[in-house]
Amino acid sequence: MVMRRDFYSILFMVVLLVIATMSTVDGAVTVQPTAGLRRKFYKLNGQCPDVEEYIKHQIKLHWMKDRSITAKLLRLTYSDCFVSGCDGSVLLDGPDSERTARQNVALGGFAVIDRIKSVIEQRCPGVVSCADILQLATRDAVHLAGAPSYPLKTGRRDGLVSNKAAVDLPPPSISWEDSLAYFRSKGLDVMDMTTLLGAHTMGSTRCSIIADRLYNFNNTRKPDPNMDISLVNDMKKICPERRKWGEADKFIPLNPENTKYKFDNNYYTRVLNNKAILGVDQQLLFGPDTKQISDIFADGAVGFEDWRRAWALSMNRMGSIGVLTGDQGQIRKHCRFVKK
Repeated sequence: MVMRRDFYSILFMVVLLVIATMSTVDGAVTVQPTAGLRRKFYKLNGQCPDVEEYIKHQIKLHWMKDRSITAKLLRLTYSDCFVSGCDGSVLLDGPDSERTARQNVALGGFAVIDRIKSVIEQRCPGVVSCADILQLATRDAVHLAGAPSYPLKTGRRDGLVSNKAAVDLPPPSISWEDSLAYFRSKGLDVMDMTTLLGAHTMGSTRCSIIADRLYNFNNTRKPDPNMDISLVNDMKKICPERRKWGEADKFIPLNPENTKYKFDNNYYTRVLNNKAILGVDQQLLFGPDTKQISDIFADGAVGFEDWRRAWALSMNRMGSIGVLTGDQGQIRKHCRFVKK
């Protein structure tokens, strides 16, 4: 008789194989290894051998003061990579920059990256890109929250343009089909989508973002029927249908059971129990592959380890989207400004 752990390990590998086969059939693009990126890039070229240790130290200092930095850096990295590639363009200042777009204006984490860049410039001036700093800082912050510390290739260059109009991140009410199409347009697949959405096990959103799920789902004037009714009632107590004049748009945790910013698979349990806060997360129930993957990831300690392994792979794949290397881009002195 196959033991439970062995059964789920075999099932997980079967799912990976099925998804890989489907991706070949439907023409999904695969993120290929990017020329110019390699592990220990700055150590091997002798320009800044200890840069990863510098970043790790700075992130630990920040994380001990404010653990929400993990969720903030994850969101910042997502916004950077999914708009114009992982080129640090989201970090640039300016009235028409990506960071001023509606989806990004309230993001945190910018000051932390500025601080790390300042420290590195003192030790290794002009050689480490802001794009690499953001990738490494995010990896280390999530590791402190409980994720694996995966090997990360570096050697990215910084982009020269930050275009507010290019910020086309999909709304959190996006359908399963449109969500998958969006991830595929970036060279990722259904496994990457299901894995990376698990980042919503921490962090927060605003009441206005889920108002349609609570009060007017698909213009029905009713709540989303796929949202657990007890969750609907709890959220309505926090998020009124109409705010009073001058009342702030309240923040709500994406995972009310995880207020300490831990990297855990409780997110998938909530999805399976119709308790996801965001519509895009609840949509994982409606794709045959995403539902099966969520079942596996939600299975206690076994599923958590499966998710950890998938996470390392998917974060590396996301970090390879549209990177600049070699003679492309530049190395900024300050992450907020293009070097003249």
